[in-house]
Amino acid sequence: MPGRFEGLSDIEWELFKNFLPCEPQKRGRGMPHVHFRYVLNTLLYILITGCRWCDVPRGEQWASKSSAHRWLKRWQENGTLEKIQSGVLALAENQGLINWNYGAVDDSFSPWERRR
Repeated sequence: MPGRFEGLSDIEWELFKNFLPCEPQKRGRGMPHVHFRYVLNTLLYILITGCRWCDVPRGEQWASKSSAHRWLKRWQENGTLEKIQSGVLALAENQGLINWNYGAVDDSFSPWERRR
């Protein structure tokens, strides 16, 4: 079920920014790079609400869909997304927020055929 997301709070941003690479400096020409907080806001908005890329909100705290998609691809390729995932899971585990005894797997999208 889709959720609601209005952007990262300052505390949440402090958590995530330590896992992101250093933001690039402005190149000699062209548009300046979008702040990573806005990129992360946009990516989390898509994940939480389930919206399409073309329905990404516009405004101060959001990155454009093209910028967010470009950074998503870069972060996937350079391992940043994996670093974020493992870091957040480690923090949650250290705080005792994860119970590894329970879990669920949804096989409705699995490519394997069921045996009957």
